[in-house]
Amino acid sequence: MLANTFERIVIAGAGMTGALSAALLRFDLTSSEIVIIDKSRGTGGRMSTSRSNEVETSTVDLGAQYISVAKDYQIKHKTFHDELVSNGLLAPLIGSIEGDRSAGDTVHYVTPKGVSSLVKHFIKKSESILKTDTVIQSVDIDKDQIKVEDSKGQRLCDALILTMPVPQILALKGNIQQLINSKSDVKKNLEAVSYSSRFALGLFYKPGIQLNYSWSGKYITDNPCIRFVAIDNKKRGLDSSEVGPSIVVHTSVPFSLKNLETDKEDMRDVIMSHLKQVLPDLPEPVEVKSHKWRYSQVHKGYEGSPGCVVLSEKPLIILAGDGFTHSNMDGCISSALSVQTTVKELCKL
Repeated sequence: MLANTFERIVIAGAGMTGALSAALLRFDLTSSEIVIIDKSRGTGGRMSTSRSNEVETSTVDLGAQYISVAKDYQIKHKTFHDELVSNGLLAPLIGSIEGDRSAGDTVHYVTPKGVSSLVKHFIKKSESILKTDTVIQSVDIDKDQIKVEDSKGQRLCDALILTMPVPQILALKGNIQQLINSKSDVKKNLEAVSYSSRFALGLFYKPGIQLNYSWSGKYITDNPCIRFVAIDNKKRGLDSSEVGPSIVVHTSVPFSLKNLETDKEDMRDVIMSHLKQVLPDLPEPVEVKSHKWRYSQVHKGYEGSPGCVVLSEKPLIILAGDGFTHSNMDGCISSALSVQTTVKELCKL
């Protein structure tokens, strides 16, 4: 347990990296105020769960679909996995995922309460102040303080951790850009980070509707639009007559990049027409939700995968997230652990 080095820490991004960073720092910095800011109305980032407006019991994971843990992370991150399993938030994947190409020693988990429950667990554990629907617009360093201007006003802090996608960091206004420009290697590596993009649909059904497919999820290879389909409730072990079934659809990267600037609602009918080609006997849903993941998965990460990058030591500004490791839950865990280690080392505590 560390001395109270920081009065206020602001974390930008309520995804897995931001949530776990907050929880780890709370363990070390017991009396620091930690504020988590996110532009979305809810938490989770790309680990997002959406609830139907029409069917109370129906939810769908629009982002991350299942948690795949490679052999080395089964050891390195066992403490975190076990914690989530013991809290009923992770469970072994039982249903089949057709077309999955993971290595044979990879372990797959599902999230019975929705993938966003993992993020919410660590946010609660961090005892942070959560500010959603809040967009950071500019970051300015003024002596030993950081001024964060967002859509709700101005916040002062003495430590800032930015976990949003790298292009959003590069788009921030304020003298943070002068700081980035002064570090040519950092700027070059940031500008080289790239992401894939996807559209997603969530289809909701009333309880009792039968979706008669043998698989829980399926990768599609013979359609130019559809890449992945899952019976989301079945995949998460909630295949019950009391639960409204739900389906999630992810588009392919080439299709998404081609249509990236098209509004998500305008793409819904196009995606649904392709879905009917893939699953012609699919019943009509009572509700369809659309989402566009401009930053879906990390295509090319920060060179060297450092976990995080220190932009300024005093006041402290750290850049983190899966863009600095790799794009899955364990990549986010690695980044959050790197944040914790970096704070300890810089503070010599």
